[in-house]
Amino acid sequence: MRTFGIYAHWDAESKELPRFIQSTTTVHAKVGVEFGFVVNIKNAKNQSLHYCIDHPGILDAEGKRRLPFDGDVYVKQNDWNFYLGDTIWDPIEDKLGLWTLAIELDEKIVAEKTFELYREVKQSPEGP
Repeated sequence: MRTFGIYAHWDAESKELPRFIQSTTTVHAKVGVEFGFVVNIKNAKNQSLHYCIDHPGILDAEGKRRLPFDGDVYVKQNDWNFYLGDTIWDPIEDKLGLWTLAIELDEKIVAEKTFELYREVKQSPEGP
């Protein structure tokens, strides 16, 4: 794993990785914040990586919990950088909590990181 934490907005259609901003596993949940990690995969060209983003309970249009986001991607080069992450969108409430991002190669986890998304707590004028 090269970096993990908060990144600048990422364009999924671009070949460029998102710009790294801050190393952290706690993320203030605001719309548009991008979080995740970058891994460097060596000597695995044309092999399939399986990725999984397990979220705290994002709901679908019918109010049911969505399954974790997952899929497969092929390693494009023998020295390849790959970004796995997500962006926070409205409504924020179902994004709060623990997110575990993982990558598997040959059915073995090669990278995994858990992020905690939290909403800033506003304090009253009288104190906490």
